[in-house]
Amino acid sequence: MALDLARWQFGITTIYHFLFVPLTIGLSVIVASLQTAWHRTGRTEYLRATKFFGKLFLINFAMGVVTGIVQEFQFGMNWSAYSTFVGDVFGAPLAMEALLAFFLESTFIGLWIFGWDKLPRRVHLACIWAAAIGTNLSAYFILAANAWMRHPVGFEIDPTTGQARLTSIWAVLSNDQAWSTYLHVVSAAFIAAGLFVAAVSAYKLLTRKDEREHELFRRTLRVGFVVTLVAGIVVTVSGDHQAKLMAQYEPMKLAAAEALWDDEHAAGFSIFAVGDIQDGRNHVNVQVPGLLAFLATGDFDGDVQGINDIQERLTAEFGPGSYIPNVGLLYWAFRMMMGLGLAGVAVSVVGLWLTRGGRLFRWDWQYRLVVAALPAALLANIFGWILTEMGRQPWTVVGELLTANSVSPGVSLTEVAISLSAFTLIYAVLAVVEFGLLAKYVKAGTAAVMPYPENDAAEPDRTDDDRVPAFVY
Repeated sequence: MALDLARWQFGITTIYHFLFVPLTIGLSVIVASLQTAWHRTGRTEYLRATKFFGKLFLINFAMGVVTGIVQEFQFGMNWSAYSTFVGDVFGAPLAMEALLAFFLESTFIGLWIFGWDKLPRRVHLACIWAAAIGTNLSAYFILAANAWMRHPVGFEIDPTTGQARLTSIWAVLSNDQAWSTYLHVVSAAFIAAGLFVAAVSAYKLLTRKDEREHELFRRTLRVGFVVTLVAGIVVTVSGDHQAKLMAQYEPMKLAAAEALWDDEHAAGFSIFAVGDIQDGRNHVNVQVPGLLAFLATGDFDGDVQGINDIQERLTAEFGPGSYIPNVGLLYWAFRMMMGLGLAGVAVSVVGLWLTRGGRLFRWDWQYRLVVAALPAALLANIFGWILTEMGRQPWTVVGELLTANSVSPGVSLTEVAISLSAFTLIYAVLAVVEFGLLAKYVKAGTAAVMPYPENDAAEPDRTDDDRVPAFVY
């Protein structure tokens, strides 16, 4: 069916795009912080780190922009019925994102790239911070639009056209789901970005190609660990709040993510379950007693709604049909999100302990473990996004518009299949380009963006603007 292929296409492009989003959000702030450290201390190693990780940030940023534009095209290609219904509401935060946040970040990134030896140091530093603020502000507007789909507020249905009409942009932007989702997504992005910095640093320390980089990457290794640890704490707190909002606004998603089939008092958190989705019950369910009730309600003796009972209530309210999402997918996506994310944070905690007091890892496998933590963090972000989007099904806008009614009515199966194949092929090529560019500049090291003096065994700290080479591109 055209609907199924359209969903696959949007899912593939969204997940691919979301590989770059977390790194862009987190790296912008990390690079700005490294440049601030150079500005305050004058230590050349901070300047080298800024230029090195700034190069990787820009490669990732460019790829994120290219893949993000395709997302907007699809609203008109495959989801015109959805766009017609939500355009008045959904378009407002997206327009603000484009006009305010994206222009802010893109303008100041340009000034930052070409202003190294042209702008005063303070002005140049302000440029990267403006770009970082724009990047994170952009995330808020997009997540506010997405949160509206899960908890629609600040609108009314036009009785003539049957379309959603915006009544309060403030209600949309201050939506409980919006700011809570923002904290959770952005902190998860900083986990990915922190582990990216740590993984690149661990790789450079492992290969030991240039001993002059040793101290620099020892420092950035710990920077990555600290960012990951702090972000992990925020993820935990915001995740707890997200669970309570899910129980309030999206009880079916929470029930499916826990394979909880019937309303239950003092429900336990499922560690491992084997069940019969058709029959609506579990054969095996290993639980932590009362934990799910606490996560959902703040009370270990709280009541949590189950899939079967929610289905009955939704059928009575909206009519016949299945309102149950893919239980197996949500159940394991939830656990993969938490497990991989916590594993990345655990690596940072252990890494900080083992590298305290100027120490470094003793064994090569420890560096390799840090490198392996990066894909784990990226996968945790992806599984979290799958949980968010798939848990909303069968709704596009919860309680207002079904996904089956959102697809473009004039698009044929053949047309969707062709565009799906084309996008998948193009994205595969872009993946090779992205990985190739990142690998190239990681291997080249800091000398590729800021050459070392030929005759100096140890480069002295430099603070004069006229002795800082331009950013190489």
